[in-house]
Amino acid sequence: MADGSDAEAVVSNKQVIFNEYITGFPKESDMTIITTGSLKLKVPPASQDIVVKNLYLSCDPYMRLLMKTSSGIFSPYTPGSPITGFGVGKVMDSGHPEFKPGDLVWGITGWEQYSLLKVPDNLLFKIQHTDVPLSYYTGILGMPGVTAYAGFYEVCSPKKGEYVFVSAASGAVGQLVGQFAKLVGCYVVGSAGTQEKVELLKNKLGFDDAFNYKEEPDLNAALKRCFPQGIDIYFENVGGKMLDAVLLNMRIHGRIAVCGFVSQYNLAEPEGVHNLMAIVYKRVRVQGFATSDYYPQYSKFLDFILPCIREGKIKYVEDIVEGLEKGPAALVGLFSGRNVGKQIVVVAPE
Repeated sequence: MADGSDAEAVVSNKQVIFNEYITGFPKESDMTIITTGSLKLKVPPASQDIVVKNLYLSCDPYMRLLMKTSSGIFSPYTPGSPITGFGVGKVMDSGHPEFKPGDLVWGITGWEQYSLLKVPDNLLFKIQHTDVPLSYYTGILGMPGVTAYAGFYEVCSPKKGEYVFVSAASGAVGQLVGQFAKLVGCYVVGSAGTQEKVELLKNKLGFDDAFNYKEEPDLNAALKRCFPQGIDIYFENVGGKMLDAVLLNMRIHGRIAVCGFVSQYNLAEPEGVHNLMAIVYKRVRVQGFATSDYYPQYSKFLDFILPCIREGKIKYVEDIVEGLEKGPAALVGLFSGRNVGKQIVVVAPE
């Protein structure tokens, strides 16, 4: 337990409140900054709750799915309450035996300065390695990192020399998948939405090639140009027209790991996919996956990724904004491609 006056303190607690369920693209006005909230820094007696001071918050595309009444496997946001997402925090007080004041944690938290979290209702991991940036636990060492690792290594079963395509390749997950592919010895191409991002992929992140999908009048032709031999592995982040074009360019016994369909999240009616018979002709395996299925392998993942970071084998690009009040704009910006790399909101200095 925290002790002394700090444990009894009531702190002001700025929050980002979700206003109402939405259709179409999210707007900053769908969220309200509330500065009048407060929170006790001491957990209720006999509870296993913890109070955390939030340091970093993660902006992730799946959060758009929580802004509508039905979101599939996720519970939607509650209008009038703070939005939630992945973040990094410092434990201020704890009734849970696995966490103590001063511990650093990452997992699901509120978009607010301080959060009262119920364990295990809230996914929460204690941070053991602090020789790397804490912000990495919103990205390469957090949910996006596990997503890239599981989707590429576990779902795709890559082999040296295979041809890999990654859509949304400069994002939090895609940039890692491309680098993992290079570690295996694959040929990798990424797509992104600006020339700046294309140059980032080729010049910093080690992709063999990349293209700006917004400047390609024919995605099928673009993929044939980049992959004259066809595609063995497609890491799917966007769906829609890109998936349709990829199906025409898959090789026999190709694999598609379906991570997300960000191009569809803001549409009232999802786009159809027309080239599904290619899955039959080419014996393509298409597999969706949930990152949560792979959290039991988190320690194995850390054993792999931490040496890669420390030895400089993997680079990670972050797009950081300062201040909780800038959170709504940062989150909304994901859906217009405003971010370059992993979008993070800094709530408080470490």
